[in-house]
Amino acid sequence: MVLAGPTAVGKGTVAAYVRDNFPEVWLSVSMTTRTPRPCEINGVHYHFIDDEQFERMRQVGEFLEWAVVHGRAKYGTPRAPVHETLAAGRMALLEIDLQGARQVREQIPDALFVFLAPPSWDELVRRLVGRGTESEDERDTRLDTARHELAAQPEFDVTIVNDNVQRASEELVSLIRA
Repeated sequence: MVLAGPTAVGKGTVAAYVRDNFPEVWLSVSMTTRTPRPCEINGVHYHFIDDEQFERMRQVGEFLEWAVVHGRAKYGTPRAPVHETLAAGRMALLEIDLQGARQVREQIPDALFVFLAPPSWDELVRRLVGRGTESEDERDTRLDTARHELAAQPEFDVTIVNDNVQRASEELVSLIRA
Protein backbone atom coordinates (compact mmCIF):
# COMPACT_ATOMS: atom_id res chain seq x y z
CA MET A 1 0.00 0.00 0.00
CA VAL A 2 1.20 3.48 -0.85
CA LEU A 3 0.22 6.43 1.35
CA ALA A 4 0.75 9.87 -0.15
CA GLY A 5 -0.66 13.36 0.24
CA PRO A 6 0.35 16.98 0.51
CA THR A 7 2.97 18.35 2.83
CA ALA A 8 1.88 18.70 6.49
CA VAL A 9 -1.20 16.52 6.02
CA GLY A 10 0.11 14.14 8.67
CA LYS A 11 1.52 11.28 6.61
CA GLY A 12 4.38 10.79 9.05
CA THR A 13 2.07 11.02 12.06
CA VAL A 14 -0.35 8.45 10.62
CA ALA A 15 2.55 6.17 9.63
CA ALA A 16 4.01 6.46 13.16
CA TYR A 17 0.64 5.53 14.67
CA VAL A 18 0.48 2.48 12.39
CA ARG A 19 4.07 1.55 13.32
CA ASP A 20 3.33 1.85 17.04
CA ASN A 21 -0.08 0.16 17.08
CA PHE A 22 -0.11 -2.37 14.24
CA PRO A 23 3.19 -4.29 14.30
CA GLU A 24 1.93 -6.71 11.63
CA VAL A 25 2.27 -3.87 9.09
CA TRP A 26 5.81 -3.35 7.83
CA LEU A 27 6.57 0.34 7.33
CA SER A 28 9.19 1.28 4.78
CA VAL A 29 11.77 3.80 6.02
CA SER A 30 12.73 6.26 3.29
CA MET A 31 16.14 7.80 2.79
CA THR A 32 16.55 11.56 2.61
CA THR A 33 19.24 14.17 2.20
CA ARG A 34 17.42 16.71 4.37
CA THR A 35 18.48 17.39 7.93
CA PRO A 36 16.46 15.74 10.72
CA ARG A 37 13.69 17.69 12.41
CA PRO A 38 13.64 17.78 16.21
CA CYS A 39 12.68 14.37 17.65
CA GLU A 40 13.31 12.49 14.36
CA ILE A 41 15.42 9.37 14.83
CA ASN A 42 17.73 8.10 12.11
CA GLY A 43 16.58 4.68 10.95
CA VAL A 44 13.12 5.09 12.48
CA HIS A 45 11.61 8.13 10.76
CA TYR A 46 14.10 8.31 7.88
CA HIS A 47 17.59 7.20 7.01
CA PHE A 48 19.42 10.54 6.87
CA ILE A 49 22.23 10.37 4.31
CA ASP A 50 24.35 12.85 2.41
CA ASP A 51 23.84 13.80 -1.22
CA GLU A 52 26.86 11.82 -2.40
CA GLN A 53 25.60 8.56 -0.88
CA PHE A 54 22.10 9.19 -2.25
CA GLU A 55 23.48 9.74 -5.76
CA ARG A 56 25.56 6.54 -5.60
CA MET A 57 22.47 4.54 -4.63
CA ARG A 58 20.34 6.20 -7.29
CA GLN A 59 22.86 5.57 -10.04
CA VAL A 60 23.00 1.82 -9.35
CA GLY A 61 19.21 1.48 -9.14
CA GLU A 62 18.82 0.84 -5.42
CA PHE A 63 15.67 2.97 -5.16
CA LEU A 64 12.17 1.77 -5.98
CA GLU A 65 11.30 5.45 -6.27
CA TRP A 66 13.07 8.71 -5.63
CA ALA A 67 12.39 12.41 -6.03
CA VAL A 68 13.62 15.87 -5.26
CA VAL A 69 10.89 17.23 -3.00
CA HIS A 70 10.03 20.93 -2.70
CA GLY A 71 13.01 21.65 -4.95
CA ARG A 72 15.41 20.96 -2.11
CA ALA A 73 15.99 17.57 -0.51
CA LYS A 74 16.07 14.14 -2.12
CA TYR A 75 13.92 11.30 -0.83
CA GLY A 76 13.92 7.67 -1.91
CA THR A 77 12.56 4.25 -1.00
CA PRO A 78 15.17 1.49 -0.94
CA ARG A 79 14.06 -1.24 -3.34
CA ALA A 80 15.43 -4.39 -1.62
CA PRO A 81 13.52 -4.20 1.71
CA VAL A 82 10.22 -3.62 -0.11
CA HIS A 83 10.69 -6.63 -2.40
CA GLU A 84 11.84 -8.81 0.51
CA THR A 85 8.79 -7.86 2.57
CA LEU A 86 6.37 -8.50 -0.27
CA ALA A 87 8.06 -11.82 -1.10
CA ALA A 88 7.57 -12.87 2.54
CA GLY A 89 3.84 -12.17 2.23
CA ARG A 90 3.83 -9.35 4.80
CA MET A 91 1.61 -6.27 4.69
CA ALA A 92 3.73 -3.31 3.58
CA LEU A 93 3.13 0.43 3.78
CA LEU A 94 5.12 3.03 1.88
CA GLU A 95 4.63 6.61 3.09
CA ILE A 96 5.92 8.71 0.20
CA ASP A 97 5.26 11.86 -1.81
CA LEU A 98 3.21 12.21 -4.99
CA GLN A 99 6.20 11.89 -7.34
CA GLY A 100 7.23 8.66 -5.66
CA ALA A 101 3.68 7.29 -5.71
CA ARG A 102 3.55 7.79 -9.46
CA GLN A 103 6.83 5.90 -9.88
CA VAL A 104 5.64 3.02 -7.70
CA ARG A 105 2.40 2.81 -9.70
CA GLU A 106 4.51 2.15 -12.80
CA GLN A 107 6.44 -0.65 -11.10
CA ILE A 108 3.79 -2.17 -8.81
CA PRO A 109 0.47 -1.31 -10.46
CA ASP A 110 -1.56 -3.68 -8.28
CA ALA A 111 -0.61 -1.84 -5.08
CA LEU A 112 -3.37 0.12 -3.35
CA PHE A 113 -2.78 3.87 -3.57
CA VAL A 114 -4.24 5.92 -0.70
CA PHE A 115 -4.39 9.70 -0.67
CA LEU A 116 -4.29 11.30 2.77
CA ALA A 117 -6.22 14.55 2.58
CA PRO A 118 -6.52 17.43 5.06
CA PRO A 119 -9.95 18.35 6.40
CA SER A 120 -9.49 21.79 4.78
CA TRP A 121 -6.86 24.03 3.21
CA ASP A 122 -6.85 26.25 6.32
CA GLU A 123 -6.13 23.24 8.52
CA LEU A 124 -3.25 22.19 6.27
CA VAL A 125 -1.73 25.68 6.53
CA ARG A 126 -2.24 25.67 10.32
CA ARG A 127 -0.44 22.32 10.63
CA LEU A 128 2.49 23.44 8.49
CA VAL A 129 2.93 26.72 10.34
CA GLY A 130 2.37 24.99 13.69
CA ARG A 131 5.26 22.59 13.10
CA GLY A 132 7.63 25.51 13.28
CA THR A 133 10.33 23.54 11.48
CA GLU A 134 10.49 25.48 8.20
CA SER A 135 11.45 29.01 7.31
CA GLU A 136 8.79 31.29 5.83
CA ASP A 137 10.33 30.80 2.37
CA GLU A 138 10.25 27.01 2.74
CA ARG A 139 6.65 27.12 4.02
CA ASP A 140 5.64 29.11 0.92
CA THR A 141 7.38 26.57 -1.31
CA ARG A 142 5.68 23.68 0.50
CA LEU A 143 2.26 25.31 0.24
CA ASP A 144 2.73 25.88 -3.48
CA THR A 145 3.66 22.20 -3.86
CA ALA A 146 0.66 21.21 -1.72
CA ARG A 147 -1.73 22.90 -4.16
CA HIS A 148 -0.41 20.69 -6.97
CA GLU A 149 -0.43 17.59 -4.76
CA LEU A 150 -4.08 18.17 -3.75
CA ALA A 151 -5.03 18.37 -7.42
CA ALA A 152 -3.66 14.82 -7.89
CA GLN A 153 -6.17 13.25 -5.49
CA PRO A 154 -8.21 11.64 -8.35
CA GLU A 155 -5.14 9.57 -9.31
CA PHE A 156 -5.51 7.54 -6.11
CA ASP A 157 -7.69 4.50 -5.39
CA VAL A 158 -8.93 5.71 -2.00
CA THR A 159 -8.95 8.98 -0.07
CA ILE A 160 -8.77 9.16 3.71
CA VAL A 161 -9.37 12.53 5.38
CA ASN A 162 -6.94 13.02 8.26
CA ASP A 163 -9.25 14.79 10.68
CA ASN A 164 -8.27 12.42 13.50
CA VAL A 165 -4.99 10.47 13.51
CA GLN A 166 -6.33 7.39 15.26
CA ARG A 167 -9.39 7.14 13.02
CA ALA A 168 -7.41 7.76 9.84
CA SER A 169 -4.77 5.21 10.88
CA GLU A 170 -7.35 2.57 11.70
CA GLU A 171 -9.09 3.16 8.37
CA LEU A 172 -5.74 2.78 6.61
CA VAL A 173 -4.94 -0.48 8.42
CA SER A 174 -8.40 -1.87 7.64
CA LEU A 175 -7.66 -1.23 3.95
CA ILE A 176 -4.29 -2.98 4.25
CA ARG A 177 -5.91 -5.99 5.92
CA ALA A 178 -8.60 -6.19 3.25
